Amino acid sequence: MTAHRTPRRSYDLVVVGGGAVGLSTAWYAADRGASVLVLESGDGPENTGSSAGDERQWRVQYTQRDLTELTVRALPLWRRLEEACGRRLVHHTGSLWFGETKESTNEGQIADAAQVLDDVGLRYEWLTAGAIEERFGFTGLPSHYEGFHQPDGGVVDVRGTLWSLAHLARTAGAEIRAGQRVLALEPHPERVEVVTGDARITAGKVVVTAGPWTNQLTEPLGVRLDTEVYDMATAYFRLRDPGRDLPTWFAFQTPTDTDSNLFYGFGTNPWGPGGLVRVAPDFESDPRSAPPAVRPGPDPHQLRRTAEFVARHMPMLDPEPVRPGSCLIALPRDHGRQFYLGALPPDGGRDRILVQSAGWAFKFVPVFGDALARLALDGDAGHPVERFRP
Repeated sequence: MTAHRTPRRSYDLVVVGGGAVGLSTAWYAADRGASVLVLESGDGPENTGSSAGDERQWRVQYTQRDLTELTVRALPLWRRLEEACGRRLVHHTGSLWFGETKESTNEGQIADAAQVLDDVGLRYEWLTAGAIEERFGFTGLPSHYEGFHQPDGGVVDVRGTLWSLAHLARTAGAEIRAGQRVLALEPHPERVEVVTGDARITAGKVVVTAGPWTNQLTEPLGVRLDTEVYDMATAYFRLRDPGRDLPTWFAFQTPTDTDSNLFYGFGTNPWGPGGLVRVAPDFESDPRSAPPAVRPGPDPHQLRRTAEFVARHMPMLDPEPVRPGSCLIALPRDHGRQFYLGALPPDGGRDRILVQSAGWAFKFVPVFGDALARLALDGDAGHPVERFRP
């Protein structure tokens, strides 16, 4: 006779959202011996929400000094993750910022970021428009454009990170259930009830890392994070010159009448086949208060503007986009805030629920995962993340 195991209904920690930060939290908590369950509404952690795609930029430069210092703090944790999974995840290919040096954007400002690098003693090379064109192959840049190259920047392997974190979390004892949409969280002074379509699960603490869907779970509890949701387009372009490669880069430009005129991109992925390079617009347009029920696909205006930028300034690429797509992201209305991370305000057990939402957070995945696990198990983040509290 085959014995049927009754599904467990009680855990020290339930993580809602199986993206990179959620899986990182699960790994850190399970590695300390906590019973952990990850609930992911999608079909698995490899294709989830704001963690979708192949690559993310790694950079140390920020307009805010504390974020530069937090990035530096993250690197040893990335190295620990790489050692644990036996795979390189952060590749140092360099980071190039150029354009209008005093233009303030959602990514910060070139001149202020360079000052922060000076203040913390991180190296960079200041470049004129001519030097940028000669060294990296851009063309047609306005003559007054300037910027810097920071050699410690680079690119993060998204799918490798997700696979590694899922494997390590499971190995440490965490359960990961895909196709499990959480309908409600019911906090009590001593526990949280997690309600799904077919179960009611008891948790000592809950960490919500559901990206753009976070407010759907916190609003019924009286907490709305001040975020807006964007569906940002992206595309790949074929390299005309296989001998030419690029660092990760960001172009700071004056807004047009129709958009922010900001673009960013990558070189060829060190872990993947060559020949394709991703370029994308950073347009915060058509904000939504919540993710759309049906996603219409990448915005044609964003794709057209990106192809125009490539045709005008990147002769090493064929300007016809391939593999167009889009990615949902929640961003704080206050750009200076950058992220939400911490416990909900206390009221009837609400502080047993922690969240991490909003912002370009992938470079902070191991720091945020460690901080959330520590907050859930110890009540102390162990990292300087207090200003991100909801």
